[in-house]
Amino acid sequence: MRHPLWNPLAAALVAAGLTLAAADITAQTATVAASITPAIAGVVAAGTPIELIKEGFNGTEGPVVLPDGSLIFTETVANRITRIAPDGSTSTFLDNSNGSNGLGFTANGDLYAVQVLKPRVGIVHPAAHARTLAEGWEGKPFGRPNDLVVDRKGGVYFTDSGAPPRPAGSPAPTDAPVVARPAVYHITPSGELKRLAADIERPNGIQLSPDEKTLYVANTAGEHVLAYDIAADGSVGARRNFAKLQGWRQTETGPSSGADGLAVDGSGRLYVASTAGIQVFSNKGEALGIIALPKAPQNLAFAGPDKKTLYVVGRGSAYKIALLAEGYGGRAK
Repeated sequence: MRHPLWNPLAAALVAAGLTLAAADITAQTATVAASITPAIAGVVAAGTPIELIKEGFNGTEGPVVLPDGSLIFTETVANRITRIAPDGSTSTFLDNSNGSNGLGFTANGDLYAVQVLKPRVGIVHPAAHARTLAEGWEGKPFGRPNDLVVDRKGGVYFTDSGAPPRPAGSPAPTDAPVVARPAVYHITPSGELKRLAADIERPNGIQLSPDEKTLYVANTAGEHVLAYDIAADGSVGARRNFAKLQGWRQTETGPSSGADGLAVDGSGRLYVASTAGIQVFSNKGEALGIIALPKAPQNLAFAGPDKKTLYVVGRGSAYKIALLAEGYGGRAK
């Protein structure tokens, strides 16, 4: 007879050759739930392990694949960009990154980054090409440039989350600089900076659909991932709610879904790092499933030689998950 606490998670442990006392099953269920995946049709097989690569990073953000299939991501607080090799070993890719956050590559290999120590957007690698593209809007510096995506034409879409949120009723520091309001921007291939949207409470992750006709924006303070149709000149139409997020709640700094980094696969599905885990949506915005992790994820990207490994970073940790889906191959991310 099955123990009352027996469930598929416990079965997975036994199948793996692990024996647990009945009292231990309940205590370890939450950990196991965040260590194996549910089945999401076409995306991931049930029971696929979530592999911990390493812990102890400082400011995990901005993963993007390199041409050899390895991955780099930013340690924003540590002021460096770190590489994860195919064997899981880590090394420094770039020191003194000016607090680089989101990353993206152009076709010629220039590495673009939104940067937070001195807020700006520009090229950080290779050194010979390093330069600043934008530092503010209408005479005000950016608050906290957050994420970016580079399109096939060489244009850059990026978010600025504005000044850090404060608990309700907490006054702003008297020495706090006056910064540009939270917004979504586009740097055209010719270098012109345009503000596309300034009505999002907390714009965070940003991504393009594979055909680059739709721009997605994660609103950390909102209950939905937002979407915009893109015109031929890179401008966007009216915003719309694309996908409803689970985990939206009230916090001391206001409502939050924790929506952060975004990624797309070759079929146009959208992957959202949020408080609830990795939320997966169809290209129509239909919820397909959630992959829970031991720690709430902050950003994610497909990597590996075939882009069938999903790398996830967050809260000082890095993970990888073998997927059935394959990342979109037309951009680095």
